[in-house]
Amino acid sequence: MKDQEYLEVYGARVHNLKNIDVKIPREKLVVITGLSGSGKSSLAFDTIYAEGQRRYIETFSAYARQFLGGLERPDVDKIDGLSPVISIEQKTTNKSPRSTVGTITEIYDFLRLLFARAADAYSYNTNEKMVSYSDEQIKNLILKDFDEKKIAVLAPLIKSRKGHYRELFEQISKQGFIRVRVDGKIQEIEKGMKLDRYKTHDIEVVIDRLAINKSVEKRLEETIKTALYSGNNILMVIDVDDNDPRYFSRELMCPTTGIAYPNPEPNTFSFNSPKGACNGCNGLGITNEINLKKVIPDTSISIKNGGIAPLGDQKSSWIFKQIENIAERYKFKLTDAIKDIPKEALEIILNGGNESFEIESKTVGVRRNYKIDFEGIIAFIDSQYNNAESTSIKRWAKGFMDEVTCSSCNGKRLKIAALHFKITDKSISDLVQMDITELSNWFQNIEKDLSKKQLIIASEILKEIRTRIQFLVDVGLDYLTLDRTSKSLSGGEAQRIRLATQIGSQLVGVLYILDEPSIGLHQRDNEKLIDSLVKLRDIGNSILVVEHDQDMIEKADFVFDIGPGAGKHGGEIVSAGTFEELKKQKTLTADYITGRKKIEVPKIRREGNGKTIKLSGASGNNLKNVSVEFPLGKMICVTGVSGSGKSTLINGTLYPILNAHIYRGVKKPMPYKKIEGLEHVDKVIDIDQSPIGRTPRSNPATYTKTFDEVRSLFAKTSEAAIRGYKPGRFSFNVKGGRCETCQGGGVRVIEMNFLPDVQVECETCQGKRFNRETLEIRYKGKSISDILNMTIEDATDFFVKIPKIHRKLKTIKDVGLGYITLGQQSTTLSGGEAQRIKLAAELSKRDTGNTFYILDEPTTGLHFEDIRVLMNVLNELVDKGNTVLIIEHNLDVVKLADYVIDIGMEGGKKGGKILVTGTPEEVSKHKKSYTAKFLKKLL
Repeated sequence: MKDQEYLEVYGARVHNLKNIDVKIPREKLVVITGLSGSGKSSLAFDTIYAEGQRRYIETFSAYARQFLGGLERPDVDKIDGLSPVISIEQKTTNKSPRSTVGTITEIYDFLRLLFARAADAYSYNTNEKMVSYSDEQIKNLILKDFDEKKIAVLAPLIKSRKGHYRELFEQISKQGFIRVRVDGKIQEIEKGMKLDRYKTHDIEVVIDRLAINKSVEKRLEETIKTALYSGNNILMVIDVDDNDPRYFSRELMCPTTGIAYPNPEPNTFSFNSPKGACNGCNGLGITNEINLKKVIPDTSISIKNGGIAPLGDQKSSWIFKQIENIAERYKFKLTDAIKDIPKEALEIILNGGNESFEIESKTVGVRRNYKIDFEGIIAFIDSQYNNAESTSIKRWAKGFMDEVTCSSCNGKRLKIAALHFKITDKSISDLVQMDITELSNWFQNIEKDLSKKQLIIASEILKEIRTRIQFLVDVGLDYLTLDRTSKSLSGGEAQRIRLATQIGSQLVGVLYILDEPSIGLHQRDNEKLIDSLVKLRDIGNSILVVEHDQDMIEKADFVFDIGPGAGKHGGEIVSAGTFEELKKQKTLTADYITGRKKIEVPKIRREGNGKTIKLSGASGNNLKNVSVEFPLGKMICVTGVSGSGKSTLINGTLYPILNAHIYRGVKKPMPYKKIEGLEHVDKVIDIDQSPIGRTPRSNPATYTKTFDEVRSLFAKTSEAAIRGYKPGRFSFNVKGGRCETCQGGGVRVIEMNFLPDVQVECETCQGKRFNRETLEIRYKGKSISDILNMTIEDATDFFVKIPKIHRKLKTIKDVGLGYITLGQQSTTLSGGEAQRIKLAAELSKRDTGNTFYILDEPTTGLHFEDIRVLMNVLNELVDKGNTVLIIEHNLDVVKLADYVIDIGMEGGKKGGKILVTGTPEEVSKHKKSYTAKFLKKLL
């Protein structure tokens, strides 16, 4: 069969697709664009990728398939010419604290191999190079260095540990040895011999004593064997005259102090294996430490009134009985403010103590004994955190703790031995702390510093590492370090890391589907990204990109535009062809690309209200002691290349400070010197990238809390009042009003053994989610189920007389989501839709006129037209006197701002400085700023 030129999809009807047929050219870079919610992802991911995935799973045996859970067949008539599919989405990063950039890209695995095979070990005591010998070398060294001397050969058993070691001495004498050397003195073993168990001891067993000359060679060989066997591959030789020890080992060993390292394996350098992980933090680099401020937030409150947060108010419990005893002993009352309690009493309450005491009873004159046996609140929280079975108790305990850098490894995650293996003076942790640019340079020049033997071992590994590092540079991630945890990456960064990993694997004949890879990328790095995709295409892959970015659309070989509207108004192919053909079409996308429609630059920039928040000396992550002013009452935009420090400055420093000031938030801001002007804002709202609830039971109505109001409204109708229905009756998540057959889901899942589970409409309620009695309650002729099936547009008009509900719905409509229904499952919302539902939920809260909004890349997943709608909503907020701060790369947003703060120059260590601030016009005149270069073209 000849290779087909096209991937053909017939009759796609997933979500809102209207039975469409598509012919997608293969081995080309194809872009699918269109309004947010028009059906781009439904076509790319839910149809083409889902079918590819299902075909792959079909190839397994029926036995294997039952463990995988089947995949539903997408609602499509047929798909021809489908290659193996790999999808690279935004949300698929591992949130585990053990996952880092190094482990995702596999560079760390190669580094571990390199260090295990080619690194030199150094002693952590003396920094000397470690040595290891074969038995033959040990024998020759002893014969040469101790010629004509009397020596004792010993096997070290215990190295500076406490204990009385009685059993050990018994065991040694049973093996037939007579002498041991304890703490530097040789003595004979006596029956029942034991040491002081509270002191630290060194114990070696004397294997043999002999005078060295040529004739004892054979005997020495046996002695060395026995000593190495007993001493776990280390032996010690003492010159009997001067009692000076020398160590010899088959493994790596420090020649002066005799400490030994096991021979390195790749997992010696893995912080996810017990062999390599630091024992203090189990390889996480951070430990949880109890924060006393969280345990006793306010010292002016008494214990009785809940001054000790974990205990709460006084109740009759064992713990409070113990505290009463402590109070008796140290003569204070539980009604005293905590700051007035004696120091030693507070010490016992927090850290525990054991003592008995007598107190004379005032009334009877009899003495009574009391016993304090209290483990201490800190130990209690600790033990709950480490040993509790339930997650909620762990979460409770964690509430009183702070994450601090582990003191034993200083955040490097590895055991001390692993950190002392070095290649040209760098340990593995030094390498993972370099940013990719620095690392790349280090690996370019490494050959000249390696020995011949190291070169032979390392040449293949170095090749692998270099190519992988180069791919990270190609997708614009040269500012990351390998030890950066994957949960601190933004969606766009995580996606590009996966892209780099895929390019690294050099597969051919694969269909890659990418979901907006340009998110979070500065225009400057966009070209690098597009080049990477072109390289992937040129080696023989097909690439399908869902994207709104104009540069990407221009460079594509073929563009599909899906529309004309969003939701039920979309789902059709409105144009298909090359970029030049797209321009001639009459679609929204074409209008914006040709400039027939555009987002207008405002004639005048707002003056603001003259007040500012001034942050000085911010130095978190890569910020270089930055001081910056945020003028209030304006729309502020923070720009800069990826990794320059935008998120550190805003999400890591400014937001936690505001949050702590207004809402007493406990998240610690990154280091800064001082902040002025907090009194000018009285509310802060942070809208970030995290997805909204992804369960079928979550929907726009529940997420924005509109449904609570609707339920209360239904409960107030006269019929509901007569029947005694409360708002809970109208919830599909609790028993009472919901249909019990489907438990309020509206669908039932039927499990098929070897086939995918099938969802069928519930036969009892016909998908209405509620039981008959509940549905009989009507408001303006509509049942609660009818309300959930209304679109936001209809519902906005329907509830126009109920201000609480109307305000929330109007906000959802204003951000351009009038087409979705109130009860649409959150799992079926696109990324851009979910982002805007979240926005609407926050924006519908009453603004005070002094509210500070922080938005992190709100244009994710939005089309030009959606951005216009969104910016209108944000502009209204600023017109009311609020401040809106946006972290954004999208120039259509930047040009609308009143004030731009540009951070740069580069990402990572070369970033973290404020380059220029001012109106977009002022910023665009800057000579060096990358943002200025691209902004100029638009103004």
